Amino acid sequence: MTDNNSGRFDRRTFLKAGTGGLGLAAAGLTANTAYGAQHRGNKKIVQNNNSFERNSEGIPLRPLGKTGEKVPIICLGGHHLGRVEDDQQAINFVRYAVDNGVTFIDNAWEYHRGRSEKIVGRALRDGYRDKAFVMTKTHGRDKETTRKQIEESLRRLQVDTIDLCQVHEVIYRDDPRRFFAEDGGIGPLLQAQKEGKIRFIGFTGHKSPALFTEMMQQFDGWDTLQMPVNAFDPHYRSFIENVMPVAVEKQIAVIAMKTMGGGYLLRPGVISPEQALRFAWSQPVASVVSGMENMDLLKKNIENARIFEPMSEQEQKKLLEKTEPVAKDGEYEKFKTANTFDGWYGRTIHGNQPPTI
Repeated sequence: MTDNNSGRFDRRTFLKAGTGGLGLAAAGLTANTAYGAQHRGNKKIVQNNNSFERNSEGIPLRPLGKTGEKVPIICLGGHHLGRVEDDQQAINFVRYAVDNGVTFIDNAWEYHRGRSEKIVGRALRDGYRDKAFVMTKTHGRDKETTRKQIEESLRRLQVDTIDLCQVHEVIYRDDPRRFFAEDGGIGPLLQAQKEGKIRFIGFTGHKSPALFTEMMQQFDGWDTLQMPVNAFDPHYRSFIENVMPVAVEKQIAVIAMKTMGGGYLLRPGVISPEQALRFAWSQPVASVVSGMENMDLLKKNIENARIFEPMSEQEQKKLLEKTEPVAKDGEYEKFKTANTFDGWYGRTIHGNQPPTI
């Protein structure tokens, strides 16, 4: 199941050996040449030329890598959705987002022990499924767990097909080894794709750029990856510097998260929520996953997306100069330096050990 010359997983080789063969070439896969590399001092930043169209609600759309799909630049975060206490209020919240152009919906098998997926499943009734691009994540590292979680997500979401399924929280040192092992989760993930239960696949993480490099080296079939993108990141254990250029070159869509770090990054006099979003959207990302649990914040972020204008190189440089003194030791990027943002399931299967980088 591996290429003897490189030790990598090749999608075609793997599928022929492990799933009886599968033609995965999709129509309309074109190279996205909108991106180029810029150098800012000794920091390599990938610059987006920010050419985009808009959906009917005025929100900019961007290509989802090489998939042929386009998604709005703002994605409704699934974890925060589960914090809305009343189910009907949460359902109405999702539908308001979709009706106003936020048609990209995030989720994960473990969010609020499945409640987030169930809310979205109910919200997608009455024709809303046809309007939404639905993402979820599996935390499985072995075959059986991955298979079970995908099936359970399909039931909770009440869909026949998940648009994007990502491997959740690749943050532990042994995660790539576990996932690509003979009994690892890669097999059932690709099998579900072959069966039409999943359209596109990716992976996520928020601690180690090195683990992202390993995931991309091990397998060449990723459609997306989800990673921290914020104005603190270039100064400490940077995903923007170390992962984004490779993803852009491979035409793997970058989905941004931790743009405000749960509020930890919003330092008075340093950066505002609007600046945090603008900085992230000014990078070559397909979309920004934003945690929103009240209508005021949702409306504000929709408006921010509608009026978005890219930051100039000079604006970005000035912002990074302001963030550097407080960002260089990772103190405020808690998702990199502590277990504050780590999911319960990953800690459980790793014996509650802290992730190792």
